[in-house]
Amino acid sequence: MQVRRDKMQAFIDKGIEPFGRSYDVTHHAQELLDQFETLGEETVVRVAGRLMAVRGHGKASFTVVSDLSGKIQAYFRLDNLGEEKYGEFKLLDIGDIIGVEGTLFKTHRGEITIKVSDFSILAKSLRPLPEKFHGLTDVETIYRKRYLDLISNRESFERFVTRSRIVSEIRRYLDNQGFLEVETPVLHNEAGGAAARPFITHHNAQNIDMVLRIATELHLKRLIVGGMERVYEMGRIFRNEGMDATHNPEFTTIEAYQAYADFEDIMDLTEGIIQSAAKAVTDAESVPYQGTEIFIGRKFARKHMLEAIKEQTGIDFWKDMTLEEATALAKEHHVTVEKHFTVGHIINAFFEDFVEDTLIQPTFIYGHPVEVSPLAKKNADDPRFTDRFELFIVGREFANAFTELNDPIDQLSRFEAQAKAKELGDDEATGIDYDYVEALEYGMPPTGGLGIGIDRLIMLLTDVTSIRDVLLFPTMK
Repeated sequence: MQVRRDKMQAFIDKGIEPFGRSYDVTHHAQELLDQFETLGEETVVRVAGRLMAVRGHGKASFTVVSDLSGKIQAYFRLDNLGEEKYGEFKLLDIGDIIGVEGTLFKTHRGEITIKVSDFSILAKSLRPLPEKFHGLTDVETIYRKRYLDLISNRESFERFVTRSRIVSEIRRYLDNQGFLEVETPVLHNEAGGAAARPFITHHNAQNIDMVLRIATELHLKRLIVGGMERVYEMGRIFRNEGMDATHNPEFTTIEAYQAYADFEDIMDLTEGIIQSAAKAVTDAESVPYQGTEIFIGRKFARKHMLEAIKEQTGIDFWKDMTLEEATALAKEHHVTVEKHFTVGHIINAFFEDFVEDTLIQPTFIYGHPVEVSPLAKKNADDPRFTDRFELFIVGREFANAFTELNDPIDQLSRFEAQAKAKELGDDEATGIDYDYVEALEYGMPPTGGLGIGIDRLIMLLTDVTSIRDVLLFPTMK
């Protein structure tokens, strides 16, 4: 580090600012590689990026310059630069950000290279980069210092570029379907729209406790009441929960709501969103995930939750049964029953224990019990269940959706049941949002709604197993 500071001072002594100003870039590295035959050897090009390698001594050196698009070789030679400028080149270190100007040529080995006629120091790197041959391998450093990971690991860099492209494709798809992108508050007076523990904060001026949103749902549905028939929001959600390979306390979701639609319409919408997202990665019908081909391009399977449970366990929950009978079945199959559980909760627990892991190819599971679906409309044929679905791929939930409950009287009673469960110790149950009930009393049209976990979707499409690998700055201790 001292040597680098000495070189920085040497630049200053020469009257050169070691943390330079703007640079007129004409091309990126990959463009030059792709367009070499068109540009020819006489075209003057200007590229800016980080110096990643230097080889050669004496009067000539080959270097590698890395920018947003990739890497290109640059050739620094005393005869081309002159003694004074070549002396400045000797003050460069790997990691410095430079701008180079020159013409293209091919080396004897056929490598497209910039023959440098001039260069500028744009930012002196005062710390050495991670060991150049193996890149950054320490997992803790990768997550804590993502900028070093992006510099050192091209695969990681490309994954985050892909993330941005996936997000853009999803937005483009919804925009083309006539949806409006909107923004709703992050600070809420009451947690709602999901079953999760919130982060609590305090508003000093109002002297009230507030929570960070655990979902965008209830505000978006207020907009449906207001006449915005198709809306969506992509944004950060905060849940005060544990961290593991698929959970981070703050994460990104997209929620979309469509008036005059039901959960089956939203299945079609979900399929379209997932398939459009996949197009940012591949034109193929499938994507590889941990050695298994996942057929995103095909029609997704659709299965009732009770049928899926029956296939795996032989138990027929279609039959009416008492809580005592359901509890006995749970005990027999080693399913944990908590004190606030009803028959519906037990059915959901059976699904989580015996079915989820088996759903590898994209599968819509619908017909969730009403007790675990406080915002979903009851099924017209069997009111024990709701018109709700979840999308499962590789044994994980990727989307949650339903025909929205638009009956304010039913909604209030569901909220009251949630509040009671909270009193009995259910930390993830929500309170009563009276303002939302009031909004429903003005009339909300029949509506289908959807929530998709963006981070998990990107994990699937980029073939990684940890959510931290798709979050630029994951939560750390």
